[in-house]
Amino acid sequence: MKNIIIAGPGRNGKTALARKINEELDYFVINLDKLMTVFDKAYPQLDVRIAWDYDKATANVAPFLGHFLGIFTSNHGMANDLNLQKHVVKGNRFVLEGGHFDFEKIMPILKMYGIEALKDHFILVGLVQNKKTADDFFNDIRKYDTDDEWTYSFNDNELRELINRDLIPSNQFMTDYLMKFGFTIYDTSTERERVFDKIVEDIKSTSL
Repeated sequence: MKNIIIAGPGRNGKTALARKINEELDYFVINLDKLMTVFDKAYPQLDVRIAWDYDKATANVAPFLGHFLGIFTSNHGMANDLNLQKHVVKGNRFVLEGGHFDFEKIMPILKMYGIEALKDHFILVGLVQNKKTADDFFNDIRKYDTDDEWTYSFNDNELRELINRDLIPSNQFMTDYLMKFGFTIYDTSTERERVFDKIVEDIKSTSL
């Protein structure tokens, strides 16, 4: 099976879907937000902090993601004179999920590893919510927020401002952006579990 990339704006179910894929298809889950937090703690000079400047953080983490995806997906065994094939573990596969992907900067790096098109080497899943109103977003976040969610401490006015300023526009933008790079788009505005079931079945059929 190919490795999987799940991308999309915040609060669309990326982590929940990755967990489901782990449980049903035995993929190792890599959470990009946590990975970036590690970089922030270990190498603060790299400026890959989340909840800071989205565009800068996304651009700054792109070189790492390009080489990471290239090295762990390269199927010709060599990259920069390194024999990668001898380190391959059969059945070792991952799902990388997050929202900080700058594919314009990632793709030139992937080409160094013989990867010309993402869809030829990865299963690409884009999660968006384009069928929700601002009130729908607000009610769902208030209903399902837990204390480990980054929106948990927002007051009502702050949350509504975030929804109108960021969440709704970012879903519209990311739909077109991800489609440009070959992602299959799934809308999780309603019946999220049913959509997740469909995605898992699509992954299984893709991997046959």
